[in-house]
Amino acid sequence: MSSYDPGGEGAKMSFAQDMSYIDYLGLDPILGAQAPRSDAHDEMLFIIQHQTSELWMRLALHELSSAREALNRGEVRQAFKMLTRVARIFDQLNGAWDVLRTMTPSEYTKFRSELGASSGFQSHQYRLIEFILGNRNRAMMKVHEHRPELHAMLEQELRTPTLYHAALHMLEAELDVRFDPAVYRMEDPHSASEAVTEAWLTIYRAPDDHWTLYELAEKLVDLEDYFRRWRFNHVTTVERIIGFKRGTGGTSGVQYLRRMLEVELFPELWSLRGAL
Repeated sequence: MSSYDPGGEGAKMSFAQDMSYIDYLGLDPILGAQAPRSDAHDEMLFIIQHQTSELWMRLALHELSSAREALNRGEVRQAFKMLTRVARIFDQLNGAWDVLRTMTPSEYTKFRSELGASSGFQSHQYRLIEFILGNRNRAMMKVHEHRPELHAMLEQELRTPTLYHAALHMLEAELDVRFDPAVYRMEDPHSASEAVTEAWLTIYRAPDDHWTLYELAEKLVDLEDYFRRWRFNHVTTVERIIGFKRGTGGTSGVQYLRRMLEVELFPELWSLRGAL
């Protein structure tokens, strides 16, 4: 029996003059970007897990920025698709923690010193995601001062209304109300507003009359739900691998991550549930 030749069915087999799969995806620099600094077997896992997470965050930023722009243009249905995709991206990121948790504390100890002061705490993409979603804190910018181009990117985001701001403007238009300008703070985390809660309650008490805003609210809750799960899995993974040691970047480690679990991105959308 002869070997199967896909070329006999028309598959292109020569790429000396044409773009290939490797060329289109730029795989050479991507697959050449893993450079373990030790002989520890598990350092490759650690590097790839974080590199792929950054790639997924790159896509999340693309979708979140586009969703915000779509909401500002009134293209709500298009934004729904993007927000759904971001929620699923964080579901994918959650799965990455499951892989990393196959590494034991003993295995991590073999190469942890090679990290120096580097830490996921320094991820500018994660910080951009937080800023777009409304968890803004100028003090967190300092860690990026050594990279002026990244610092400028974060600075620009601080001057841009958040995704939730775009949703609140739609809420104002739907109900013909105006929120206090303090609701739209740009450089501080969003703080719950009683007026905003009451406005969302109006939507939830008559969803059939305000279906677009009702669906938008649920898309935001779904997104935050997956985001919270990702944060929770981050905490449990770190505690499982390093316990309560300080993080390589100098944070308090698990204690710092646990504080992040208390952050609510869209607090009114959660608190209204107890009032219905």
